[in-house]
Amino acid sequence: MFVAAMLTRQGRYAATVRRIVQGFQRQGDRNKLGNVAARSFVTSVDPSHGLTEEQIAIQQLAMDFARNEMMPNMAMWDEKEIFPVETMRAAANLGFGAIYAQEEFGGTGLSRLDASLIFEALAQGCTSTTAYISIHNMCAWMIDTFGNESQREKWIPLLAGMEKFASYCLTEPGSGSDAVSLSTSAKRDGDDLILNGSKAFISGGGDTDVYLVMCRTGSAGPKGISCVLVEKGTPGLNFGKKEKKVGWNSQPTRMVIFEDCRVPATNIIGNEGQGFNIAMRGLNGGRINIASCSLGAAQASLQAAVDHVKVRKQFGKPLASFQNSQFRLAEMATELVASRLLVRNAARALDNDDLDTVPLCSMAKYYATEKCFNIINEALQLHGGYGYLKDYSVQQYLRDTRVHMILEGTNEVMRLLIARKVLSD
Repeated sequence: MFVAAMLTRQGRYAATVRRIVQGFQRQGDRNKLGNVAARSFVTSVDPSHGLTEEQIAIQQLAMDFARNEMMPNMAMWDEKEIFPVETMRAAANLGFGAIYAQEEFGGTGLSRLDASLIFEALAQGCTSTTAYISIHNMCAWMIDTFGNESQREKWIPLLAGMEKFASYCLTEPGSGSDAVSLSTSAKRDGDDLILNGSKAFISGGGDTDVYLVMCRTGSAGPKGISCVLVEKGTPGLNFGKKEKKVGWNSQPTRMVIFEDCRVPATNIIGNEGQGFNIAMRGLNGGRINIASCSLGAAQASLQAAVDHVKVRKQFGKPLASFQNSQFRLAEMATELVASRLLVRNAARALDNDDLDTVPLCSMAKYYATEKCFNIINEALQLHGGYGYLKDYSVQQYLRDTRVHMILEGTNEVMRLLIARKVLSD
């Protein structure tokens, strides 16, 4: 379905799309070849280095879209707090609405490594918008992986085309890192569930159409949690005020509130009591996705810093001629490459269902989000006072990536997950 849809696309991306499709056709067993390529990939400051021809084409498609459709608007979306629905739907037309959902019901059917490349590229155009697209993709994957055929048939086409937008609802006002203690309840009433409780910091909250809600259908502990799909407009589903945030302003954030919210029990995704497992498996990919967004912001900031120090003069010389600038750029480039290697290695582990997937995804998220934030901060410093002006994009990358160290599991929790693995060996 995806290949056919891409073949019919017209316009500025058509040649690149055809090249990708031809690559898929040449490849035959794409997954097998992808695994071989993944085992041997290398990376450099150039994010395309070491990729296959098909991966480079996918990456270029995303990069072209980021430069042409997102980057010219990112400052305006941030300032006016615009949720760019039509731009995201245009991205969905290129296959970015359900990247790693299966093709059976309209997903793109790519790998987690491919998704990382796409999110890294798109994030250079607007990190905030890309981060929401990554969350939407995580929701689509949850339905595609754990939903029954009826749920997949109904929702995957709508989410893949971004006719409908999705939000992930796990965090509560009283349970953030301690997700097992969530208290939002879903009690049986005949063939329905009655939901009561609230979710906090929900990306897209109030503006999106589908909410995947982790709620308690059983006893205390992880086995009492189920994943329930709630549609916007359901009686008893309400929203808090739109939060005012430091960054991520192109996506709304609100509390999602359930007050005797009645949904059919058939809206349970997967089995009853499987919700915590679904949430945690979703977060493995979510951590790679958000780290990939940090990579894109850091890549763009490094390039902006390089461009700036070449033209900005002090004491009669370009800043690039000073050893301090050179050493900073060298450190930034090294940290970026190291981060990218960790992220792509974790994506490969997730694709291959590696036994160490959880600690590797945790390492990638922890390391990349912190190092990339530092890279962006150094880029701002190299800009001097100009970096603090909203005329320069580096300050927006800084604001948009700060939250990456908090969401999808705080970096403190990432350290705990890594330490648990180290101590168990």
